[in-house]
Amino acid sequence: MMHAKSESDVTSLAPSSPSRSPKRPVYYVQSPSRDSHDGDKSSSMQATPVYNNSPMESPSHPSYGRHSRASSASRFSGPLNSSSGRKGGSRKRNDKGWPECNVIQEEGDYGDLDGDRGISRRCQALIALLGFVLLFTVFSLILWGASRPYKAEIVMKSLSVDNFYFGEGSDGTGVPTKMLTVNCSLKMSVYNPATFFGIHVSSSPVNLFYSEIPVASGQLKKYYQPRKSRRIVSIVIEGNKVPLYGAGTSFAVSDSSGGVPLTLDFGIRTQGYVVGKLVRSKHRMHITCPIVIDSTKTKPIKLRQSVCTFD
Repeated sequence: MMHAKSESDVTSLAPSSPSRSPKRPVYYVQSPSRDSHDGDKSSSMQATPVYNNSPMESPSHPSYGRHSRASSASRFSGPLNSSSGRKGGSRKRNDKGWPECNVIQEEGDYGDLDGDRGISRRCQALIALLGFVLLFTVFSLILWGASRPYKAEIVMKSLSVDNFYFGEGSDGTGVPTKMLTVNCSLKMSVYNPATFFGIHVSSSPVNLFYSEIPVASGQLKKYYQPRKSRRIVSIVIEGNKVPLYGAGTSFAVSDSSGGVPLTLDFGIRTQGYVVGKLVRSKHRMHITCPIVIDSTKTKPIKLRQSVCTFD
């Protein structure tokens, strides 16, 4: 049975057997120690003799298998391990025994990125709000422009005189003068041509003038009129013991000659809520109609549309 020989046996056999072969030079291969744990692999090196005696003593011989494997491992791993020792020398280690290395630090922190995203969200919300306001404004302007042509149509119908009395009297201060009492009713037709909104109709004071003296007054009560509808409204106009002063004489002459010339003057206001109270359509119309009243007649007076003015 063949036994493996140690390194001391190999060195002792070399000089004691001159008969086999002449003495050959001894080669030493240095390799870093595998048992070193402090990282200084270049400082702990061991010398391993290698003999070049005969083909039987080559590293491939079974008796030198252990030595050949160690030598080949040293030759293979030597350049890889010794390079780190030549470049960096000993390395520092942390508490856990791992070698320390430089850490690449990021420039800035992630809070800045979060802040940018927050600003971006606020900007998007602001842009969305402004876009909604702009679209709503454009939509409202379109509706407002579409509602402008829909102006209420007024048609004067008639004036019914219930009381028209002229006589002597005195004003509040006791001055004697001609006094006039009037009680009549005005009828007219109001048409709303709007197709998508109703209107609120009202009027300014409806005055009946004689020579620039208001002798009777009334007012239309405000009401709502639906879209595409027509309505006939009535306005009561009355005046009680109105002093005429200097115009009394001419008034008496006109009344005796067949009729007293009067002027009907008032204004109509219409207002339509297109989009709630945000978009409204307003129209005003000033109406003036000349009227001749005969105190001896009680028949309603027809008002001709052609003689009335609509401003």
